Formats: sequence, structure tokens, C-alpha cells
Amino acid sequence: MIELSTNVVLALGLICAFYIAWCLGANDAANPTDTTVGAGVLDWKTARHIFAVFVFLGALLQGHMVMKTIGRGVVNYIDVLGCLAIVLGAGLWITLCTWRGLPISTTHSTVGAVLGYGLVKYGIERVNWNVVMSVILSWCLTPILGITVAVTMYRITMWLLSKVKNVERIEKVARWGLIASLCFSAYSFGANDVGNATGVFISITSSIGDVPPHLSTVLLAAFGALGIVLGAYTLGYRVTNTVGFRITRLDPVTGFIAEFSNAVLVYAFTTVPYMLFGFGMPISTTHASVSSIMGVGLAKGVENIDWRTVLYIVLAWVLTVPGAALFSSTMYLLLTHVVTT
Repeated sequence: MIELSTNVVLALGLICAFYIAWCLGANDAANPTDTTVGAGVLDWKTARHIFAVFVFLGALLQGHMVMKTIGRGVVNYIDVLGCLAIVLGAGLWITLCTWRGLPISTTHSTVGAVLGYGLVKYGIERVNWNVVMSVILSWCLTPILGITVAVTMYRITMWLLSKVKNVERIEKVARWGLIASLCFSAYSFGANDVGNATGVFISITSSIGDVPPHLSTVLLAAFGALGIVLGAYTLGYRVTNTVGFRITRLDPVTGFIAEFSNAVLVYAFTTVPYMLFGFGMPISTTHASVSSIMGVGLAKGVENIDWRTVLYIVLAWVLTVPGAALFSSTMYLLLTHVVTT
């Protein structure tokens, strides 16, 4: 067996975590930016600059809320090899699905990877199933809520706009509203999704070198946010083009409705459970974004939806949790037979 110090394994794990953060930015940066680009309000380069600023703010100010759920919620403790197995398992799954062209949820990948590790390390009885079920519940509710909120907002907005005669003013207000929604959505994204890349390291970094838990959380949030931004800047435009243009056709008004609905959902799942139960729910921002755009399309008429694209995305949602769990559990079994710490 290969003997590695704890610090070396931790360093390797953090490198893998940065890779996951990069994948997250490359795949999920579309969620806050897709409607703004798809509606023609901003080009991709401008949208990604705004995305970068507010992702950092969300990660630093509220990223700890979901990082606690990812890091300590599903299982009570994750050892060093477990951290490495989780980030490798989730990263490999994300890479495989990206290579196959599947628009997956990185939240599903990370929680599935933690679950796979927990089952192998501790067994079924030691997994916090209440937390797992709350996360699964949020995944089931998110598309329903996203569609419902978007359809409701569409009806209300169209009714209000029917009272206004100045069409040019409506479009101008909608454009600025969509940009504001991009800022809010990117902030919510940073707060909710940074834990997917770095949350599993809270337990380890807090115990090594006497790093205060609050400081380690902030440092991990900044580390993850940097990876997300780099991912967005390199490959984020690909998924943005797909989600922003292929699900349904957007204009400034419908783009604003979809993006605001998305931002409200993600922020609510991040903050409300944290205030009530002490941990935020890591939801799929892909679910929130896609369902909000679908809601707008459905409100305009079912013929406005590209159902092939929607079914393709749903297939990815179904496969991701068990796939990531299988990858991480396999990686942990391999690592425990090859590496000692």
C-alpha cells in the first residue's frame, strides 16, 4: 500500500474539488445567465462578468448555509480518503456526462457521491436519511414550484402590462429587471452551489492545523467560487446557448419572469431551511432554471416547448444520483486498498 500523509491527501482532494468547481461553472453558469443572453439583453461576455461578481458575493456571504449540509448533513463525519473519493467520484461522473452531452445537475452529483461514500463507510443505519429525504423532497418540489411560480408570474405580469400603453417603456423596464434578476440569481447560485465543490472539506480543514471553523468555511467558499468563475469563463457559453435558446423562445419580459422565478426558488431553499432547521437545502439550480423557463413556455402554450430537450434533461436528472453514488463508493473502496494515511 502507498502511505501518504494527511496533508498530501487533503491537497490532492482540494485539487479535485477545484476541478469540480470548474465543472460546476462550465455546466451551471447557464442557470443565472441563460435568460439574459437568450432574450438578447446582454451578450455572453458581459453576462459572465456580472455572474462572476455576484457568485463570489453569494459564496462568501451565505455559502456556509449549504456547505454545512453537504459537509456534515448526509453523514456526520467524512474522513480524508472519503473527501478524496467523493470529489473524484462526483468529478468523474460530471466529466462522463459532459462528454456525453448530458446537462446534469452538479448538486445531484455531489450529494449522490456523499451518499455512496456514507453507505460504504458507515452502512445504511449511519446515513442521516432525514437529511437525504429532505434533499430529495426539494428536488421533487423544485420543478413543480418553478413551473408554478413562473406561470403565475407570467399571468400576473401579462395582466399588469395589458394596462400599460407605452410598449417601449415596458421593454426598457423589463431589460433592467432582467439584469437585476441575473444579479440576484447569480448571488443565490453562489450561496447554494459552492458547497457542491468544497462542502465535504469542512470537517477536515477544521481539524487540521487548528483552523477555526468559520475561517475554513470562508476560505473554502472563496476557493470554490474561484473555480466556478473560471469554469464559466472557459466553457460556460456552451450550456448557456443550449438552455437560453432551445427550451423556448425568450424576450426581455419572459426572460425576466423566468430568471426572477429561478432566483427566488434557489434563494428560498438556501435561506429558509437554514433559519428553521440549521442547514440549507442544496437544490439543483438546473431544476430551478429549466423549470422556470418551461413555466414561461407553458404559459405561452405547450407548442412553445422543445420537449426533446426537456426529456433529455430529465433523463440526466434521473441517472445522476445513483451514478455518482456508484462512482464515489467504488473510488473509496479502491483508495482504502491502495492508500494509507
